[in-house]
Amino acid sequence: MGADRARCKSLGRGALWLALLSLPILSGCAPSSILAPDGPVAAANRQILFNALAIMLAIVVPTIIATLAFAWWFRADNPRAKYRPHFVYSGRVEMIVWSIPILVILFLGGVIWVGSHDLDPRRPVAAAPGQAAGPLEVQVVSLDWKWLFIYPDQGVALVNRLVLPVGTPVRFRLTSASVMNTFFVPRLGSMIYTMNGMETQLNLRADRVGRVYGQSAHYSGDGFSDMNFAVDMLPAPDFARWAATTRGSGQALDARGYAMLARQSRDLPPAAYGAVQPRLFEAIVSQRLKPAPGPQEGRGGDPEVSPKTPDPKQFGEI
Repeated sequence: MGADRARCKSLGRGALWLALLSLPILSGCAPSSILAPDGPVAAANRQILFNALAIMLAIVVPTIIATLAFAWWFRADNPRAKYRPHFVYSGRVEMIVWSIPILVILFLGGVIWVGSHDLDPRRPVAAAPGQAAGPLEVQVVSLDWKWLFIYPDQGVALVNRLVLPVGTPVRFRLTSASVMNTFFVPRLGSMIYTMNGMETQLNLRADRVGRVYGQSAHYSGDGFSDMNFAVDMLPAPDFARWAATTRGSGQALDARGYAMLARQSRDLPPAAYGAVQPRLFEAIVSQRLKPAPGPQEGRGGDPEVSPKTPDPKQFGEI
């Protein structure tokens, strides 16, 4: 008996230390936490989570209390508890049993209905107070296994890095040059799918200067775990200076450069293009630029087996 107690105490201390040691690890996940929003869409998403949690707790907590109360009241040594083995029906009990789940469905359905309309990905986001700049367009292409971000108005492009001006609405146009994927920046808001030969849209806004984490949230092959990118949120003047500095520096992204970029690769470091061929994104969506072959069993994106770079002449005019 004493040995069992000592063992239980030892296990309890071990669990306590494990919980305490896990706190720094969990706090390190803050850059990707959906509970620390940096924009209006993410804040609205968090509010929906909190509302749903409150509605469910309003049912779960009383149910747990009632379960414990029933177990205590109908204990064997309570002479006041009535034993009714032939009890069959009670209209009062039926009303409670059916009304509670109906109310939960109505409340949750209302929260989801309102949220799904207010947070429609295509719905434009207003600029921050005092910010008069119009929406910034960013064209997003998911590749194997990297992200391409094209800024058509600035004439630049980035790989595995996204730069946004604070307070400015951002209109994302997204597609996939390979298999279906998902674009997600937890601190900014809703995730959305990217699909081959199709275009989806998402409107977000960053409200705080800093760096957050973006990711692929849909398994897409061997290099899926490397499809992460940094999101740098800069003041509007700094963003303008960054775009001017990047423009004209480095290589240009044209059909041939895109064909090289579309080859399977893993853990690619961030890169910038100082010029972008006009309407490149439209050519990718319409598949005038040949889609990538997608992940294939046993090919894993190794340089020796990556598909041969096609001749840009076959793409025709863009």
